[in-house]
Amino acid sequence: MRKMLLGASAVAALTLAAGGAQAACEPDYSGVTLTAASQTGPYIASALQSAGEEWAKKTCGKVNVVEFPWSELYPKIVTSLSSGEETFDVITFAPAWSPDFTDFLAETPEAMRQGAAWEDIAPIYREQLMVWNGKTLSQTIDGDVHTYTYRIDLFEDPKEQEAFKAKYGYDLAVPKTWQQYLDIAEFFTRPDQGLWGTAEAYRRGGQQFWFFFSHAAAYTNVPGQPGAMFFDPDTMDANINNPGWVRGLEEYVKSSKFAPPNALNFSFGEVNAAVAGGQVAQSIGWGDTGVIAADKAQSKIAGNVGSDILPGSTEIYDYKTKDWKKFDEVVHSPFMAFGGWQAAVPATSQQQEAAWNFIEFLSSPEVSGKAAVTGGTGVNPYRISHTTNMDLWKSLFTEREAKEYLAGQANSLAAPNVVLDMRLPGYFSYTEVVEIELSKALAGEVTAQQALDTVAAEWNRLTDEFGRENQLAAYRAAMGLPPK
Repeated sequence: MRKMLLGASAVAALTLAAGGAQAACEPDYSGVTLTAASQTGPYIASALQSAGEEWAKKTCGKVNVVEFPWSELYPKIVTSLSSGEETFDVITFAPAWSPDFTDFLAETPEAMRQGAAWEDIAPIYREQLMVWNGKTLSQTIDGDVHTYTYRIDLFEDPKEQEAFKAKYGYDLAVPKTWQQYLDIAEFFTRPDQGLWGTAEAYRRGGQQFWFFFSHAAAYTNVPGQPGAMFFDPDTMDANINNPGWVRGLEEYVKSSKFAPPNALNFSFGEVNAAVAGGQVAQSIGWGDTGVIAADKAQSKIAGNVGSDILPGSTEIYDYKTKDWKKFDEVVHSPFMAFGGWQAAVPATSQQQEAAWNFIEFLSSPEVSGKAAVTGGTGVNPYRISHTTNMDLWKSLFTEREAKEYLAGQANSLAAPNVVLDMRLPGYFSYTEVVEIELSKALAGEVTAQQALDTVAAEWNRLTDEFGRENQLAAYRAAMGLPPK
């Protein structure tokens, strides 16, 4: 009898084990290895690797993350796609490259494009940045919008408040306009105390043009005129040298005067280091700034990290009427700088079902939420739940820091006048010209108007070289405008 009982127990154990194995491979991708292309980590690549390890436990499949330096990622992917090679099953890429990739991508499965997890993606991504000519061809895996960061301890110091009001005639607070931002930067610039007013990226090749674009966005986007910031969306003529852009550049250059003495060599990494090191009173940049500054292990100002939407303006240049349009209230035009990494599946992949399943897992609320609060992943909020689930952020932020950080992210993404970055063939040819002239303007070699006149002329030349009609069609598609 005892032997019979042992036999029955063994059978039950085997049944449970079999059931457990089956549950562990759900869906079952045993024997499947996905090759995913990413930039060299830790940013983004580490998020893919971590998700890949968890996905492997769930599905019994495998994800091999192949990393390339930033400068090599685009040519590696575009060569593979255009040649029809089956090199990658998953690609991760900058939204600016979308026009060059979309003809070679598989459409997102309909089953992914419904349900609570789908609706949880912020509309600016779900309805615009993941869409090309009416088709959803990619999945956002990282949110990118510029926001504002400041030091609570400095802004709420009674002595600082009193001195600021005596000098500028209004209360020291989070700036509503860029002029207030510059006043605050000037006020807190105190080299003798090792304190400066702000930090931004000013170095050529160090993301500088995105920071400049954030300044200009406030002065070049009349509500109700989508796509008007960079080009005339009807003719593809460059708008980058109009008075709104000139004001943006003049203020960007002025901000550099209130930054640490080596700031002209700052990329975004140095900006984050300056903020976390307590060198500056305020800054603008991506969501990484707040996460790094709040991390007690790498920041001197943890517990005092405030956040908000970017400053705006009460007047915006209208390229159609060629004059400044006045507004009774400040209009905020937060800029979707870069736009957030995208993931997609090449049409040549022989593992499309598994590839999309991995992307769905990678971008799920649970997996992406963990990545968003982990420093070094490069993943910033792009889901509604990322900005509403306070439990995600308790280990990183104080309650006040979390509320401000998440409100800054959520309010920026949902702003009525939020501004999209360019997505255009030859994107980096256009921005290279901008960087050359920005460096000259920052060095005082040319005026803002001279710099932007040069950029506009070169942009128009590039547009003609790439094909004006093709560029116009791509630009309108990128901005969500119907074909002409």
